[in-house]
Amino acid sequence: MRVLIDINHPADIHLFKNFVWIMQRRGHDILFTTRRKEITTILLDKYGFKYILFGKNYKSLIGKSFGLFKYDIQLFNITRKYDPDIIINSNSIYACHVSYILGKKHIAFVDTDNAKKQIALYKPFAQTVVTPSCIPNIFGIRQIKYDGYHEIAYLHPNYFAPDTSIVDILGVKKNEKYIILRFVSWNASHDFGHSGLTLENKRRVVREFSKYAKVFISSESELPNDLKKYQISIIPEKMHDALFYATLLYGESATMASECAVLGTPSIYLDNVGRRYTDEEEKKYNLVFNYTESLEDQEKSIKKGIELLNTQNNEKVFKKRCQKMFSDKIDVTAFMVWFIKNYPESVRIMKGNPGEIEKRFHGVNPEYQERFKQDI
Repeated sequence: MRVLIDINHPADIHLFKNFVWIMQRRGHDILFTTRRKEITTILLDKYGFKYILFGKNYKSLIGKSFGLFKYDIQLFNITRKYDPDIIINSNSIYACHVSYILGKKHIAFVDTDNAKKQIALYKPFAQTVVTPSCIPNIFGIRQIKYDGYHEIAYLHPNYFAPDTSIVDILGVKKNEKYIILRFVSWNASHDFGHSGLTLENKRRVVREFSKYAKVFISSESELPNDLKKYQISIIPEKMHDALFYATLLYGESATMASECAVLGTPSIYLDNVGRRYTDEEEKKYNLVFNYTESLEDQEKSIKKGIELLNTQNNEKVFKKRCQKMFSDKIDVTAFMVWFIKNYPESVRIMKGNPGEIEKRFHGVNPEYQERFKQDI
């Protein structure tokens, strides 16, 4: 099987990487296409994946409009030459357009339903849209739901084991707490109109949290000089190890908040719109704490952070909550391998009796862990 995967965001590489390693081991050919965005090419190079780079990611609304036509044409030409059996993606407008025009099998793995303008541009062209069960029925008969989150695909215990050396790499002393602050650039197409934390409150968070733990900042945009000394300095693929052992994540990234939920690390997430999956991770599992960007909520979120830092045995409590979440959710990568290999028959099966087929993807399986290690 020849599979083309169009990458829209660095997190998409993590979403598909275990699927790719398994498929490659079984003799399938995989090609990534992408735009240069943040650490995308760094991760693709690190994992040794074959890819074609289109160019830069446009940040302005005008640039994104121009890029829509430009990248549609480029992906069309690449797809016609590569001739994949199937195209998969996550939130890629271009992949939906090109697969529709060329009549290719196509699956979009989507976990965000609030990017309304983006969805409007690809929804009419998407063949099958696979979403977590927390996403409402907005894609009609094309939508297939599964019990899981994107982040489980790469942080499930069947695939991920934290590296304890990250603590030494960070320079954290034995039994010393540390916090990761995550600030985003607000340049995505669905981020227009957002402002995030004020600079004053970013400084305040650093001041207040530093009283209880060592502070590290991960930021998409340039930090002011007084905050640069807190900037985390690790290679991108080590971030999940850092999140696993962190006492708290505080910031503006839904993906990292959900990653922490899957890792059993408390997280505070600020966004005016929010995400369905972080809402569920709070309401059902009490793993994430969601706030808006309002000044009032920024104040409340800081107080919540201090409360969490002063709570005893939080590590055990949150790891236990995480185990409860895993008992409900499936191994997303295993499901992905089955669904794509058996597509489109897998659509009929999921529409008929999804609960029955999902049973095979529940639980942590030591034997599967060993098979996966052999696969990669």
